[in-house]
Amino acid sequence: MKTLIQGANVVTPDGTIEADVLIEGQLIKAIGKDLGDAETTIDASGKHLIPGVIDDQVHFREPGLTEKEDLAHATRACAKGGVTSFLEMPNTVPNTITVEALEQKLDLASEKCIVNYGFYIGATPDNVDELNKATRTPGIKIFIGSSTGNLLVDEQAALEKIFAETSLPICAHCEDETTVRANAAKYASSTDVADHSKVRDHEAALIATRRAIDLAHRHNHRFHVLHVSTGAEVDLIAEAGDLITAEACPHHLFFNIDDYARLGSLIKMNPSIKTAADNERLWQGLLDGTIGVVATDHAPHTMAEKQLPYPKCPSGLPAVENYLALMLNEVNRGRCSLQQVVSWMCEAPAKVWDIKNKGRIEVGRDADLTLVDMGLDRTISNGQQQTKCGWSPWDGETLKGWAVRTFVMGQEVYRLENGVETFSNSPTGHEIQYDHPAS
Repeated sequence: MKTLIQGANVVTPDGTIEADVLIEGQLIKAIGKDLGDAETTIDASGKHLIPGVIDDQVHFREPGLTEKEDLAHATRACAKGGVTSFLEMPNTVPNTITVEALEQKLDLASEKCIVNYGFYIGATPDNVDELNKATRTPGIKIFIGSSTGNLLVDEQAALEKIFAETSLPICAHCEDETTVRANAAKYASSTDVADHSKVRDHEAALIATRRAIDLAHRHNHRFHVLHVSTGAEVDLIAEAGDLITAEACPHHLFFNIDDYARLGSLIKMNPSIKTAADNERLWQGLLDGTIGVVATDHAPHTMAEKQLPYPKCPSGLPAVENYLALMLNEVNRGRCSLQQVVSWMCEAPAKVWDIKNKGRIEVGRDADLTLVDMGLDRTISNGQQQTKCGWSPWDGETLKGWAVRTFVMGQEVYRLENGVETFSNSPTGHEIQYDHPAS
């Protein structure tokens, strides 16, 4: 099967060129002009073709918490948002802390996902043997801070063992548990959701991130700082060297503590939303290369749960179907370039997690592609969300720049045409493959 995408502004590693792209089977066959005939031809004049987005931090809730989200809804949301691959976190029910649990999730995904899928294995204080047996995974996730089940790892001896005795890349949720608990006791009587940012304060994030970077350096272990939320962490990461990579999330880039008055518990997150000054330092970190990845931390809960009074309302918000548009809107505003967005959301996550054959538009690479209309205005609406939880904190916001076609391994899984959305009805996603170097 051949598909010819004609006349697109193709964003390649060497710059943007007007060209045709020929897809044959699952791969990019050719880039250029006069590429011959194909069974399907798409006129992409005036639009931009970028690599499929790779979201390296999501919580899709299946198995165990499917009243909030499931793989079928979540991957439709991915397709709508131009996301062709996701990496999902291990705090499902049961936790993904064994190779058996990991393989069960991979089997489940093969039956339900319309985009490509991968799953982290979670660290516990005593599962190093399982971590070392895992191969079909991007890496190890550590919760150095509150989590579910047996996933909290904050004792130094356990952390030393994980960093010293495993070889897969490690990422972590960095909030110091001792600091968070002390702050929680201080604000135990509060019913003001804005106090969440005082419980999970700047110091909690900085202490844990500094601790994890120290572990990585002493054990010469690749380490990725998830959802950086403070300017102080950006400064720390800037001095940490090439062994350390980091990411920012839309809620920490676009929301701050001034937004609690408007959005309340909808923006209650872990790590918490910080200040406007932190927003600006995170953007500066992206623009100067200190932070390399933009991911969502898509963490849906039902609206009924989010409307519970503080502190009973859970932390987390959905973002996967809107975060490319949020970033494209910033391109249109002049804050960053499309080339930078492609680096942060396609190339960098593929590099950080040793993902094979994805992240760039090059001949021979997987045909994971997103066609975007940089001039298209759409308004985010709760009633049109694909995520099962059915809401967005950006409800009512109009953004310019949206995905209009999404291709996964050469197959179209999403199309927006004349205002009508069409999705793949079959599980077209593939298990992501990794090229982790030998330890």
